[in-house]
Amino acid sequence: MIFKFGELFCGPGGLAWAAKNTSINFNHKQFSIRHSWATDYDKDTCDTYRANICPKMPETVICKDIRKLDYSKLEKLSSVDAIAFGFPCNDFSIVGEQKGINGVYGPLYTYGVKAVSRFKPMWFLAENVGGLRNANDGSAFTKILQSLFDEGYSVYPHLYKFEKYGVPQARHRIIIVGIRKDLNVGFNIPSGNGYTVKTCREAIEEPPINKNASNQEFTKQSKTVIERLKYIKPGENAFTANIPEHLQLNVKGAKISQIYKRLDPNKPAYTVTGSGGGGTHVYHWKENRALTNRERARLQTFPDNFTFCGAKESVRKQIGMAVPPQGVQIIFQAILKSFAGIKYECEESNMTPFLQQENLTIYNVASFQKQLRICETQ
Repeated sequence: MIFKFGELFCGPGGLAWAAKNTSINFNHKQFSIRHSWATDYDKDTCDTYRANICPKMPETVICKDIRKLDYSKLEKLSSVDAIAFGFPCNDFSIVGEQKGINGVYGPLYTYGVKAVSRFKPMWFLAENVGGLRNANDGSAFTKILQSLFDEGYSVYPHLYKFEKYGVPQARHRIIIVGIRKDLNVGFNIPSGNGYTVKTCREAIEEPPINKNASNQEFTKQSKTVIERLKYIKPGENAFTANIPEHLQLNVKGAKISQIYKRLDPNKPAYTVTGSGGGGTHVYHWKENRALTNRERARLQTFPDNFTFCGAKESVRKQIGMAVPPQGVQIIFQAILKSFAGIKYECEESNMTPFLQQENLTIYNVASFQKQLRICETQ
């Protein structure tokens, strides 16, 4: 069972790295995931993906706006057994206007549904921000789940809090796993039990980053920023710290908590973002500076030999928009175990109240109960 893997909105390769490095041997069979093709609209992002995921097959990454992409080009590259798509989150994020499916980017989820409909993979994985469930008063999420179910898939959504799974960052993402109904394979949410909470200090300092590592450029900080940071303690931001008046920010209205916020070295980092102006770069708990991109990449669990292509701000965007590879690897392992019939510890989806409220039954009841029994009899 080597699943051929296609990816839309692929980003720099967080999902792909996890997929590529997930494998299970059971009953003399290998269950693994192999890259077939990927697509994204950003050149630097595609270059990063090619360099780290498929350096010997650069032609399998198509750099094009998905709204103009002919899916037959993907079909010519390879058929696929699995598809992943982290459709753009701009209109679903709680930081922004939250236009949902009425925004510019919100409707792009339909291209993922279109791919599922066309390629009929055995399973898929879709990813987005936690704000998705509240967009358009919940109707956007309901519509997305229903459209995937209607394509012939049992659908298993969950808001994963990746710090529970050993990722050194409080990053919360909705992951939707879908398995084709006719396969009669169930899925359950892998449990976060047994994972050790990892602090941002451990992630950044252990082992020390090689001074010659890629993407390790320091941000030039102005004298004012350096002086302001001296008054901000670990875990504080520009609005909660006791800062002299001449160094305070002149901000009216909403005060975003991540502005000039220092990390707390004894906790996982707060969410690493991919864009934003001054004060949004994630700040070291002791040194008066922003983190380097390599340090941010460590918080996202990318290995140090994963090299990001492009200028510094482009790299920052790629890292901030990515999925933590080591976090999603646990989900891929659960998918492979489900197909292999291997027992694993699981937990109830935190989306159950939402599904009940919306009166949605979006999974194959028989396969779900079968998989639940597998989990309960470990």
